[in-house]
Parts: sequence; structure tokens; C-alpha cells
Amino acid sequence: MKNQTTGVSRLIALDAMRGFTIAAMIMVNFPGNEQYVFPTLRHTQWNGLTFTDLIAPTFLFIVGVSIAFAYSKRLKVNSPKGDLYKKIAIRSVKIFAVGMFLNMLPDFEFDNLRYTGTLHRISIVFFLCAILFLNTTWKQQAITGAIILILYWLAMTLIPTPGIGVVMLERGVNLAAWVDQQYMPGKMWQGTWDPEGILSTFPSLVSGIAGMLAGRLMLSTYTPGEKVNYLMSIGLFTAAAGYFWGLTFPVNENIWTSSFVLVTAGFDFMLLGALYFIIDILGRKRGTEPGIIFGANAITAYVLADILALVFYIDVFGKKTLNQHFVDGLISSGVKPELASLTYALLFVCLNFIPAYLLYRRKIFIKL
Repeated sequence: MKNQTTGVSRLIALDAMRGFTIAAMIMVNFPGNEQYVFPTLRHTQWNGLTFTDLIAPTFLFIVGVSIAFAYSKRLKVNSPKGDLYKKIAIRSVKIFAVGMFLNMLPDFEFDNLRYTGTLHRISIVFFLCAILFLNTTWKQQAITGAIILILYWLAMTLIPTPGIGVVMLERGVNLAAWVDQQYMPGKMWQGTWDPEGILSTFPSLVSGIAGMLAGRLMLSTYTPGEKVNYLMSIGLFTAAAGYFWGLTFPVNENIWTSSFVLVTAGFDFMLLGALYFIIDILGRKRGTEPGIIFGANAITAYVLADILALVFYIDVFGKKTLNQHFVDGLISSGVKPELASLTYALLFVCLNFIPAYLLYRRKIFIKL
């Protein structure tokens, strides 16, 4: 990879990608009715891949790209690493703490608390990837990612689940679930296992590493056209490799399999390449403004969505919540239940866009 001397200083495509990812996350997290959701807007129950399954790894990929942009500048001016480590640690703790706050809503039951979640995993991936970025070359990062994926694959497919005596990849009885059952504090999302558990955090780091490699590429001295070609080529190759690996180690978000990492990273490389070509090279920003606005305060928008949901998902009219009244009203007027539920989810995204827009207009950018 060429030296980082004349690369881009600001990547508008990344801002848009971050914002649209947050919008998609809000949309799938808050349907009008959990019973009426299009299949691709649900997480897969086990093996497989849906639109919803792409969201979490995409955000981790974006975290990786952002690390490359943020810390390349600091390395270039020889910022003291001790200060950088301190800032990285503080930011990671803040993100983790916000995740814990959201997990406690609305009842703050400390005896039934979950210690994992989306923001928790983001904080861990950010911390470890940032430290790795400051101390390794891009080749060492790529090798580290490959080693993690191979070791995780070997562990999950060769080590019998203790207490069962055979290798298992089914829910609740695989090695990752056993590790969570033994060492995970608090409650687990699915009772006997957690999709953001301990062991699966290791391959999730590679989603961040993939983003760092993409960031390094964007900061290189390749021409814009070359960068697009490399992003698309790497993405296609990576996704294909993940597909074929998935024939023996199934694509599975719940345990974040190695094949899942490659398939989703391949998608993210190609998505970044497409957005970079359209927005930064061709300059066609129309239609991307909502993504840029959401992306400017991404985690803030995510947190506000959880808080606003408390208002719209509470019982204020007898036995039904506001969202149920809205969805039932559309259904009674002849709208397909899944479409009614999606309509509510999209309106909820638009509602969350309002504070994001106000913050953006006033040039207020809340950074943890």
C-alpha cells in the first residue's frame, strides 16, 4: 500500500455511510409491531444472512475506518502515545457506560442487568483496534485479523463443548455459549447464550480491522479511481471467500463466525467504494444529506432513539401502546401488517432525524 502522504483528509462518503447505518439500526430496532416484520428486517434465527444482520458489522467497519483517519493524523505529528492511550481508554469507557445506561432503561433493575450489547461491543472493538492501529503496520493488522479468524474457526469446529463431549454449532450448546455460561456476568440476551458474548467478540475485532485497512487505503496516494477499484475488488474477493468458507463454517451473526466476518466486510468494502465514487468523486450529494446529518451525531441519535422509544412504546390508551394503535389503525384500513409496521418504523426514524438535524444545523457535534 502506498505511503499516506496525499490521501483524502475528509471522506464525506464515510459520514453518509455512518448515518445511514444508524438510521437502519433505528428502523430495525423499533418496528411498529414485533409480530409483523418482513423477514429480512429481522435477525436470522441462526445460520443465514438478512439485511438486519449487516448493520452491526457495518458499524464496526466504520469504526475501523474512522480510527485510521483519526489516528493517522496524530501519528504523523508524533503525538505522545501515552496521551492517545488515555483518550482511547476514556472514550471506550464512556461508550460502554452509555450502553449500560441504555440496558438499565426503563426500570434500572440492577439484579437483572445485561453487561453486553451493541455499544458495549463497539467500545471494546474501538479500544483494541485503536491500540492495534497505533502500534502495527497495515500488513501486521491484516495478518492479525487472519490469525484471529482462523483460530476462532478451529476452536469452534474442533473443540468439543464441555459437558456434551462433541463439537456443536447449535444455539446454546456451542463453545461460545459455554464460555458465556461460565464467565459472563449478569443475564444473557437469550438466556443460555448471548449474541454479543465473550468468545464472539474476538472475530468481531476483525470487522474493525477490515475497516482500518479500508481507511489506510483511502489515505494512500492512489488515485481516486484506483481506490474505488481496490475497494470493489477487495470487497468482491472477501465476500466470495466468506461465502465459500460458509459452506463448512456457516455464516452466522449470533456467534459472529469467520465466514460472517468476511461476507459482511466484503459488502462494506463495496458499499464504501460505491458511496465514495458517487459522493466524493462525482460530487452527487443530493439524497445523502440525511445520512451525513445522522452520521454527524451517530451515537447521540442511537441513544435518543432508545429514550424516545420509551414514550412511544408505553401504555397510554388502555391496553395498547402508541405504536400499536398506529399499526392497528393502518391494518384496519387495509394496509398489509408488515408494511404497517415498517411504516411506523420509518416514521420513527424521521422523528429521530429532527433532533439530529437541529444539532447539525447549530454545528453541535456530541462526541463521547
